[in-house]
Amino acid sequence: MMLLLLAYLGGVLTLLSPCILPVLPFVFARAGRSFLRSTLPLLLGMAITFTVVASLAAVGSAWVAQANQIGRWIALVVMAVFALALLWPRFSDRLLAPFQRAGARLSARADAADEAGRGGAGTSLLVGIATGLLWAPCAGPILGLVLTGAALNGASASTSSLLLAYALGAVTALALAVWIGGRVFNALKARLGLGNTLRRLLGVAALLAVVAIAMGWDTGVLTRLSAVSTARLEQGLLNAVPGVQPAASTLSSTGAAGAADTPLPVEGELPALDGSTGWLNSPPLTREQLRGKVVLIDFWTYSCINCLRAMPFVHEWQERYRDHGLVVIGVHTPEFAFERNPRNVMRAVEQLKVDYPVALDNNYAIWRAFENRYWPAHYFVDAKGRIRAHQFGEGNYAHSEQVIRRLLQEAGQTDLPPPADPAAATSLQGVAEQADMGNLRSPETYLGHARAENFASPGGIRNGQRADYTLPDRFTLNQWALRGPWTVSEEAAELQQAGGRIAFRFHARDLHLVLAPAENGAPVRFRVLMDGKPLPSADAGGDVHPDGTGVVDEHRLYQLVRQRDNIGEHLFEIEFLDPGVQAYAFTFG
Repeated sequence: MMLLLLAYLGGVLTLLSPCILPVLPFVFARAGRSFLRSTLPLLLGMAITFTVVASLAAVGSAWVAQANQIGRWIALVVMAVFALALLWPRFSDRLLAPFQRAGARLSARADAADEAGRGGAGTSLLVGIATGLLWAPCAGPILGLVLTGAALNGASASTSSLLLAYALGAVTALALAVWIGGRVFNALKARLGLGNTLRRLLGVAALLAVVAIAMGWDTGVLTRLSAVSTARLEQGLLNAVPGVQPAASTLSSTGAAGAADTPLPVEGELPALDGSTGWLNSPPLTREQLRGKVVLIDFWTYSCINCLRAMPFVHEWQERYRDHGLVVIGVHTPEFAFERNPRNVMRAVEQLKVDYPVALDNNYAIWRAFENRYWPAHYFVDAKGRIRAHQFGEGNYAHSEQVIRRLLQEAGQTDLPPPADPAAATSLQGVAEQADMGNLRSPETYLGHARAENFASPGGIRNGQRADYTLPDRFTLNQWALRGPWTVSEEAAELQQAGGRIAFRFHARDLHLVLAPAENGAPVRFRVLMDGKPLPSADAGGDVHPDGTGVVDEHRLYQLVRQRDNIGEHLFEIEFLDPGVQAYAFTFG
């Protein structure tokens, strides 16, 4: 119920977001008619379409995304025709004579119904459905929470309910705006006789809105003109409600359930491990085979820095307790498309020396069965097949080990080895070294336009289009930018020719970047700069040579900066000496 309320309030706040501006001309174009029989059906059509399209998009499959894009372009064509009809009614009569005749009859019936106080609802509903296709991409942190959960868990009745609540919230705000706007509209017509002029102005506004949406300005330039940051307002709502957190791979630890002197609760039964697309280091395992064993389920993905920092502890528990009844199962659930490639995962498993069973969860089947949200996530299962504790995010390793020991003791194990030495964590090297939380002031930042934030290149991101980007004159903390010809897709930014750069102003000890070589597999050379100068050899990360150069030859996370001294705010730049590199996400430590 609380999430429904949050989704509804987030929808209300949509009216303050610039991404709603291209929709308003179509809404106000019907503001002079009956609210119940004209405006309300239009708004309901928008809400229904938004809910259906967003629910389908949540599934995340490629054909749905393609269908949504096709529907969007069809809607743009329909809206362009409506706009031209507002400007030049004869244009639509000549261009689409059969459709125009049917529309004229429908319009005549709608006008007659309006005079009789009955309707025109069907026409308004049709306009609302088409407008809803254009409105569907409008989203903030609250809707992001809903869609993220839906994309990872599949569409469901509860997901659609949340989306509908969001849509109804926006409809409420639009209805209020239309009611006020309609009064202004009617007053102008009555007092100034500007009906035809207003009609043409609405047509111009609608046509400009179509152009803006087609060019991507509705999510680019308009966002930068916002006088009210709805993202901050919505995020404030999320922060105000305890227990409501976004799904992300960088969440702080919530702690394993239970204290040392209290019974561990039963959180549920171990779900079936069906639906994996393959297994590494083991034949497929079932929960029946695992009965009598204490099981640690570790959700991870190999480019996730939080997972990589937690992995040495999982290895330690595997080595220390496997002869005493502990079974560790890694569930590799991909975040990026390249992590679905079994060869990439096999290479990572070999490099990371993972010798316990790993289920390839490319279809998120096991993820959904656990109703999981996080990378990494640890679920502790007792010998009776019951989930007794969990740990979301990195950290709390000593507590997690105590949970393992308690479950083994419950299973009858009495001769356990001593716990691991906590001081051993300080000897970890490379990406496994624990984060310097005292200096960590930069968040995980995605470069694909689907989740990109704080982009600073002039003109903004041109979604899916090759564009020449430039660096801004100044950066503020946690802003990033591109230089050179790049194509920014939903997941990554791809360099089109040699010499391109990525810059990021950060504050952290470590800087990592998830990178992939060119699509043809050709390696990409790079060099790293710090504050406009070659990276000092003492600050070179594990994937950078002392002279500040390196090579991208695999799809993985690259450690580029590991500062020893002078940790503070710096401008990082990476220049690629060959084309084709794909950059996915910055992470810090």
